[in-house]
Amino acid sequence: MLEILECATLASVQDLGRYGLRRFGIGHAGAMDTLALKAGNLLLQNEENAAAIEVVLGSISMRFERDTPFCLTGAVYQADLDGESVHSYWRYTARAGQTLRLIRAVHGMYGYVCVHGGLDVAEVLGARSTDLKAAFGGHQGRNLKAGDRIALGGSACEMQRIGIAPIPFTNRIHALPSSEYTAFTRNAHYRFWQNPWTLQSDSNRMGYRFGGSVLNKVKEIEMLSHAVQFGTVQVPPSGQPIVLMADTQTTGGYPKIATVVAADLGHLAQIRFGGKVFFQIATPQEAAKLKRHNEAYLHQIGVIAKKK
Repeated sequence: MLEILECATLASVQDLGRYGLRRFGIGHAGAMDTLALKAGNLLLQNEENAAAIEVVLGSISMRFERDTPFCLTGAVYQADLDGESVHSYWRYTARAGQTLRLIRAVHGMYGYVCVHGGLDVAEVLGARSTDLKAAFGGHQGRNLKAGDRIALGGSACEMQRIGIAPIPFTNRIHALPSSEYTAFTRNAHYRFWQNPWTLQSDSNRMGYRFGGSVLNKVKEIEMLSHAVQFGTVQVPPSGQPIVLMADTQTTGGYPKIATVVAADLGHLAQIRFGGKVFFQIATPQEAAKLKRHNEAYLHQIGVIAKKK
């Protein structure tokens, strides 16, 4: 078991999310930075989809009740294991009774505590992710709190300490023009791609709200609600874009100016409140190339982990 001793932040159990259920109004949920989750799981010789703890910025401490290999990925945290410093993107083995403390995120927004064998929570509708809006999945359908005890998958073991190249942080986010792109003025196109956008503090797992230049439309349009997804860039009447994130609703009615490429969603998730983002126009071919780059990175981790 893994016991949560203190939790002064938002933390939840997440895997890669639910697929194929949006037509029923059931959202995707899952990790905000799926590349970071996959990297941690592969380093521990898990399946990429193994459930882990997603931690947002603040502090959390937990005690291992058996020998357990673990690693931290995503946001770079100041952390320690019984007082000994722990570094992100390194694999360690915690001994039974040891306490892991994540003190604060030094860089980035969403960190992941991955454990060998994953977290053994019940699978709900094909995933172990916490759907916070619908209050199901993960651990009792909610954020974690002190006193929670979570079962560990696999069995007690020890793994050699090794590290991998961390995922770099960037504020240049690639996106493709979306279905209502031509409904916006040429000036709006220029502003969207050339001007910086500031992440607002009312952003969350449902959507990242950005402040900056107003994006005007050629003329006002009325739209029926339509399907949206993680990465959709909507523009409400205020003219300030909203990028829909992992907990987004399944439908929306605002015009869509762009869609963030899947390979860059993790980079976007790691932007902090007040941080600047530059959207960079991409082609489908460039989006595919970025995906292949991420896949090559994960493949390399898998090869390294299996040799150790």
